[in-house]
Amino acid sequence: MSIGMSDRRAFMVGGMLAGVMGGFAGPAVAARRAAFFDRTGLPIGLQMYTLGQDVARNLDAAFTAVAALGYRDIELPHLFGKPVADVAAAARRAGLTISSLHLPAGNWGPTALSFDDSPQKIADNVLALGARHVVLPLAPLPQKFAVRPGETPGGAISRSLRAGGADVWKGVAAYLNERASALKPMGVTVGYHNHNVEFAPIGDVTGWDILVEQCDRALVDFEIDIGWVTSAGLDPVAFLRPLRGRVSRMHVKDVAATTRANFDLSMDPAEVGSGKLDWASILPAAYKAGIRHFYVEQEPPFKIPVMDAVRIAHDYLKALRA
Repeated sequence: MSIGMSDRRAFMVGGMLAGVMGGFAGPAVAARRAAFFDRTGLPIGLQMYTLGQDVARNLDAAFTAVAALGYRDIELPHLFGKPVADVAAAARRAGLTISSLHLPAGNWGPTALSFDDSPQKIADNVLALGARHVVLPLAPLPQKFAVRPGETPGGAISRSLRAGGADVWKGVAAYLNERASALKPMGVTVGYHNHNVEFAPIGDVTGWDILVEQCDRALVDFEIDIGWVTSAGLDPVAFLRPLRGRVSRMHVKDVAATTRANFDLSMDPAEVGSGKLDWASILPAAYKAGIRHFYVEQEPPFKIPVMDAVRIAHDYLKALRA
């Protein structure tokens, strides 16, 4: 087939443009092809809730096993009924950094730590762990909360919170603002962790809408549990886009394709990388939004031993190019 002069000129110009554009695109393409956690220099973290009650039986064994898998950054669901000094020392011996702690609201007994404790007590304990961030893991439940016959605990929590309507979430925002204002001068920051009940409609808005609007952006940030976002029927990347500057942490949680959209704290869990979430798209979107701590977390029940699930998640994320 012969090529005319005009065709040859167009071909040459096109080739030169492609070369020039390739020069600009090359570093970006190369960066995207690099493993996400190598490229960003961030550690792969673990929310220790994933391991269940075994952690409390032997802190040293649990922390050492987690570190042996390659994890370096951890978030605690609570203090496991142990003195804070013991938790901090066990993490230090294993080479783990505790960067965040979940704190419930309410009175949980003399040895537990709660968001309702004095700011000084909270700060003393959190800073002793080496952390500087605390997270409210769920909206406070009504005092008369109870699971009705035939209900799941998640369904009962959802029913209870939804019954309160918008006032529940306005109250949560005010509570977070007050606590964060008191803790910030002490060097401790405050966040809120979502489930999927926050996304249930309340008229024309949701509880999540109210939290984002009424939480003081200078005081309160959000820890995004992307598994619960997905289980509410939302697209993770689109969800993260408008939250730039409002988020600092993520629970890297996968869900099986069988998970139905709901607001009742229900999901079909999967090991990270084996579910339906597109992590190659989600992780860069999360990083762009401001997230710098990525904690693997998986809900029970487990189809394989929990430590195998945690290992699979770490190895998948370590190799992921995004």
